[in-house]
Amino acid sequence: MRAPIGDFDDARLAADCLELLPQPVADAVRAWHGDVPAEQLIHVDTAPEIADTAVFVEYYGRELLDVSANCVVVAGKRGGESMLAACVVLSSTRVDVNGVVRKQLGVRKASFAPMETAVSETGMEYGGITPIGLPAAWPLLVDSAVLDREWVLIGSGARRGKIILPGKAFADLPGVVIVDGLGRGQS
Repeated sequence: MRAPIGDFDDARLAADCLELLPQPVADAVRAWHGDVPAEQLIHVDTAPEIADTAVFVEYYGRELLDVSANCVVVAGKRGGESMLAACVVLSSTRVDVNGVVRKQLGVRKASFAPMETAVSETGMEYGGITPIGLPAAWPLLVDSAVLDREWVLIGSGARRGKIILPGKAFADLPGVVIVDGLGRGQS
């Protein structure tokens, strides 16, 4: 199979390589539903040491920066209560945590969640967190620019591998809130 974007040696349907995905991601792929069929979720096998966006696009081509997205876990606080959420923005931008995220979540303070929290709460590897398979109760803030891409490359839940899916598929993920301007400036 050939990936719809990029030049990858090993591209397969995500449903055909569930053993490479962390349990919550594999479960979400198995249960996939929505306007985009599961056959449009493509897993590309890549080395864990090139998982970080800057290294990844150097290796596979800078043109992938325009179709790559990052998923980050944020923690918000209001009063004595804490909450977790995830944000997805194009890799060429940064999540506006102190402005857009804070307002969207209705919290007084928002910050990136500590690595240990992100990993333990998602069941995924740091540097590979994906919006596919996140806890259903979490708000999932997705920059509207992500939905505008025909295809998007995102983490697979593990540092090994990425998932390619249509941008419009993000609108069907649990807890999704589409937000204009969630990603700001260059990363």
